[in-house]
Amino acid sequence: MATFFGEVVVAPSRAGVDDEEEAREETPEDREIRRELEKKREIDILWTLKSGATTESCADEPFVCSKFIVAIGRNAAAFLSSFILDSVCWEVVGVVKLWNEWCRTSSTTNVLPTDSFCLFYRLISDPTVLLCQCSCYVAEDQQFQWLEKVFGCMQKEGLQVTILSTCPVADYKTQESTLTLPSPFLKALKTKEFKEQVCCPLLEQPNIVRDLPAA
Repeated sequence: MATFFGEVVVAPSRAGVDDEEEAREETPEDREIRRELEKKREIDILWTLKSGATTESCADEPFVCSKFIVAIGRNAAAFLSSFILDSVCWEVVGVVKLWNEWCRTSSTTNVLPTDSFCLFYRLISDPTVLLCQCSCYVAEDQQFQWLEKVFGCMQKEGLQVTILSTCPVADYKTQESTLTLPSPFLKALKTKEFKEQVCCPLLEQPNIVRDLPAA
């Protein structure tokens, strides 16, 4: 505990503990609990891309996808619902089932569980266009698994991915007063492979993107 403001206090650390010592400290009961938690936190994706049959894995050949739009967060997902999905032009083709501290999905194997908050839609007139409406929380240790399983079923060549996400205006870093900024406003980040015209100004430094959108 610091004795005065500004005093540098070194916190206790286990960084020097080697793997063998940690292994000795872990009991069989601890290992069993850890394995059960890891198994419970595995992400499952159910697809119905062919003939209406539900499968937990993609086909042997990755399916063709030209455009993949992902809305992450409740506001972005609500935007898709209001302005894009409010028609009969889309059909549900997949669902993500996951479990973590803030998300509890159903254990049912139906493609559309009532308590799922991560759905995939396909444009009926162009099956190569997919949308993902993800309003659930994906934990840090699940983000790579989410990406691996979703994009592992898609052909990467010619694939254009668009991510929609939101953050509070208070988190936006700018020299201007946030009170004078229009709300909401749109900024963009792009990779060097994206050659088309960006529809809005680019996000300025030192602003960053976090969590699943960043992944």
